[in-house]
Amino acid sequence: MHYQLTEEQLGVKEAAVDFADKELRPGVVERDRLMQYPTKEVSKMGEMGFLGMMTATEYGGGGMDTVSYVLAMEEISKVDPVAGVIMSVNNSLVCWGLEQFGTIEQKEKYLIPLARGHHVGAFCLSEPGAGSDATRQRTTAIEQGDYYLLNGTKNWITNGATSRVHLVMAQSYPNKQHHGINTLIVDPSWPGVEIGPKEDKLGIRASDTTSITYTDVKVPKENRLGDDGFGFTFAMKTLSGGRIGIAAQALGIAEGAYRLALDYAQQREAFGKAIYQHQAISFKLATMATEIEAARLLVHRAAILKDQQQDYDMASSMAKLFAADMAMRQTIEAVQIHGGYGYVREYQVERMMRDAKITQIYEGTSEIQRLVIARHILKGFLYA
Repeated sequence: MHYQLTEEQLGVKEAAVDFADKELRPGVVERDRLMQYPTKEVSKMGEMGFLGMMTATEYGGGGMDTVSYVLAMEEISKVDPVAGVIMSVNNSLVCWGLEQFGTIEQKEKYLIPLARGHHVGAFCLSEPGAGSDATRQRTTAIEQGDYYLLNGTKNWITNGATSRVHLVMAQSYPNKQHHGINTLIVDPSWPGVEIGPKEDKLGIRASDTTSITYTDVKVPKENRLGDDGFGFTFAMKTLSGGRIGIAAQALGIAEGAYRLALDYAQQREAFGKAIYQHQAISFKLATMATEIEAARLLVHRAAILKDQQQDYDMASSMAKLFAADMAMRQTIEAVQIHGGYGYVREYQVERMMRDAKITQIYEGTSEIQRLVIARHILKGFLYA
């Protein structure tokens, strides 16, 4: 694969680097410690256009390509993966889904404020008993004339308490199994919507992750996304693109940890010389740099395929699988290179190690990515 970044893409990358350094880096350690949602920082992300990068300009977005989005995701996640996941959900799952499958009226009412960064959205698929097996939806949306009656609970919802728009997957026809699932646009201010407490998590602690319960919520039929029974297909198509964003987040986390480890290795001395001059450490750094570059190529390839409107499902799964597993390895190594200092909050690599773990879990676990890839192989898809 041969490609060269355009001037516009390089400009996006530089803007993201500057934003991350000036706006996200100050206070990132404290936000993690206090589980403090980056309200001010997210607002500025919206002003900068980072929350609707790929949405068409006519709907308030930046009209950018996926490669530009990936570059920004990587740079922001190097410094603050929490800002990265907020950005990923709004861009890849909520805005993209609305733009691709929404009606003109839905786009004008809901997509424009999301793409402009005035609001953030939430993608409500996972349930207490339906994680990797998303076909087992227990939340129901039963048609009642001109509205659906929505009942059920969603789990692990990013932007759960701060979002102004929920895209909710729910079962309308249980006898049709996953062919009976619909996606509904829900306003969390409606009666019957209850937001649970913020989860106390291992990593991305400042991210707003909650459960959401819907009790007899009346959702107008015009708020259904796509055709009747399209909800499961909607979720799978949306997640395929979302995995590119999470792969870029994992790539950014790994590179952020690597750079901290490299800086430390150049400053720390042992046995009369900087530790990077010892083969044990230099070989670690060499392996880290190589695997990061390999992940970058996979992530960029998936983004390019998406921009070219080619089949990117397998490529996005490969990118997420490799980047997530790689990020976990590299952040562990970064802690090891720091030694005892790596185990304390001040040096940040322990936070990045905790943040890396979730990239192997959300938007499809590493096991699910292997399943997706294997299915493509069995269908005769040749990766070349």
